Amino acid sequence: MPFEFRVNGRIDRPVAQVFDAVVNPDQLSRYFVTLGGISGPLVAGATVKWWGEVPVQVEAVEQNERIVFRWGATVAKGEEPYQTSVEMRFQSLDDGATMVTIAEKGWRENEQGQKGSYINCEGWSQMLACMKAWLEYGINLRQGYYLSELSGKPALEPQA
Repeated sequence: MPFEFRVNGRIDRPVAQVFDAVVNPDQLSRYFVTLGGISGPLVAGATVKWWGEVPVQVEAVEQNERIVFRWGATVAKGEEPYQTSVEMRFQSLDDGATMVTIAEKGWRENEQGQKGSYINCEGWSQMLACMKAWLEYGINLRQGYYLSELSGKPALEPQA
């Protein structure tokens, strides 16, 4: 059975503002990619770096509707690197809010692939909560959340 997941959350802001909070590095670095920042905006065909070192290969950007990118999966020592695919969808709701859905797939069907999918599912769920807090209330939930932020090193996995 392939490892994949889908998470979603309602953000009480118009779709254009929510979409911009993902593609715009000035916004995304305020609530999600806070340590190390982002090297540029998400535009189709670009490769940007998140957290100053993680390459994100942007495949598609459909204004206010969809973003698709590929990035490296966490691999076990000695395992050949590979990428997973992330798709973000933005749906304008009747009340003026936006439903954001994030799906990720493509992990290898092994123990490390399963572990990586669980870690990323947790991370994307947290990203949605952080985006909601930032856009609706101006609060950065990630500030001081990870021990790595105190040490100055990016958190690519939860710290023990």
